[in-house]
Formats: sequence, C-alpha cells, structure tokens
Amino acid sequence: MTRVPGQEAEGAELGNEVEGYLLWQATIAVAEQRAREFVDHMDWLTTAQREEIEQLHISDSLRRARQDLERIAARCRSLRGEYEERYRVLRLRCVGYTLGAAAGLTSVAAAALSLSR
Repeated sequence: MTRVPGQEAEGAELGNEVEGYLLWQATIAVAEQRAREFVDHMDWLTTAQREEIEQLHISDSLRRARQDLERIAARCRSLRGEYEERYRVLRLRCVGYTLGAAAGLTSVAAAALSLSR
C-alpha cells in the first residue's frame, strides 16, 4: 500500500489530538472524584452548598491542571528548539570534519601520485 506524503503526519496529529482529549477527560474525572471526596467530609453542608463547593473545587483543579500542561508544553517546545539547534551544529561539524578528511586524503593521494611519476 502506497502512502501519500504527509499522511503519516496527519495520522500522528490525529493520534495526538485523541490522546490529548482522553488525557483531559481523565483529568476531569479525577477532579470530580477529588471534589466529591472533599465535600463528603462536610456533613453539615446543604445540598446546594455541597454542589457549589464541588464545582469550585473542580474548576480550581482544572485551572491548575491546565496551567501545568501549558507550562509543560512550553518547556517541551523550548527543549525541542535547544535540541534542534544542537543537532544542527553537530551535523555541520560532522560535515566539516568529513569534508576536511576528504580534502586531506585527496591531498595525500595527489602528493603520492606526483612523487611516483
């Protein structure tokens, strides 16, 4: 089966979106569970108060989770930039060494040919 160029990238992007969606849904579920556990210890609250505190707790948890994810994403982008730059420098250095070695070998071969004549 032949693939169209860029098809792998689209599939990977879709996979990342699905993974992100599932991760966020799991984060919501955890926030809701923790909020329920938090208000369970407060027997004196009315139902309305309990629901309000649950919602505030969930909102706060999700806001913090979003901030954490944004901070992690920013760090990932920063690291990617650093590694791409290091790779570029390393690649240039390797090409330079290879060209230098080739020029040196060519010079040695030329000198050997001129001496053998």
